[in-house]
Amino acid sequence: MKIKDIGEIGLIKRCVKKIRLDSSVIKGSGDDAAVLRWARNRYLLYACDMLVEGVHFKRKDAAAFGIGWKALARNISDIAAMGGLPRHAVISVGLDPDLPVKFFDLLFNGMNSAAKKFKVNIVGGDVSRSGKIVIDVSLLGEVERSNLVTRSGAKIGDLILVTGCLGGSIKGRHLDFIPRVEEARRLVRNFKINSMIDISDGLILDLGRILRASKAGAKLYQNAIPVSKDADSFEDAVSGGEDFELLFTMGLKEARRFFKTELRKMKTPVTLIGEIVDKKEGYKIVRDGGKIESLRRGGYLHF
Repeated sequence: MKIKDIGEIGLIKRCVKKIRLDSSVIKGSGDDAAVLRWARNRYLLYACDMLVEGVHFKRKDAAAFGIGWKALARNISDIAAMGGLPRHAVISVGLDPDLPVKFFDLLFNGMNSAAKKFKVNIVGGDVSRSGKIVIDVSLLGEVERSNLVTRSGAKIGDLILVTGCLGGSIKGRHLDFIPRVEEARRLVRNFKINSMIDISDGLILDLGRILRASKAGAKLYQNAIPVSKDADSFEDAVSGGEDFELLFTMGLKEARRFFKTELRKMKTPVTLIGEIVDKKEGYKIVRDGGKIESLRRGGYLHF
């Protein structure tokens, strides 16, 4: 049996079932970031992500600055999805020794610009020889206990909402997107958000992760989903990945209050795209013509 035979999710499950956690861990693997005990009224958030040449970007299509920006920004997006603020980063970089020093300078400038914009301290890291560019970021964040949001809180009757628009990120937006920290903080400080995730692997797959964690089903409406002008098709918009938008659920009463009082204050559009239903009803989409189809939890997986 090979890794490709069990896939990314199967590989992670093989690891998770062997891990034993102590009481300092509130939530381990299975969300956008780990949640750790810290201060009396705050949790520590801990996220990590790798950026690998040929998988997450192609050098011929990507400027060094954009590669560096993305490396840190995608971790910042994970912290935002938990309702938190990013704080401290450690960054390890694998580099081809034949790369120009100027390339590395621009790469670091991208990471440093993201750090400055979101007030992240780069506190250390490592450099190694590598045949491909590999950037591994570990990021600490913090969140008030009352504002923590995970994937597992979606409730039957919740409405499903998404920021921004989806699809076509591969045409360049995946290298210069803005993590939705400001939007997430505005949401968790003013409303009861029941579940949230950032869309890194496609709407269908990432909503499926909320449903799995929450033991729920969902009904999406095709004509409501905001499709980017860069998307090649509707299917690309819902499964292409790397949009890094916030996907979240909230109760009907909270949603009404949000649309009445807060939506106009937000710089980023927020769209109602569906509802959480009983798990027995499955995971479905209402197509433009009214036909209801079951959804497979497709999207981007590494294996």
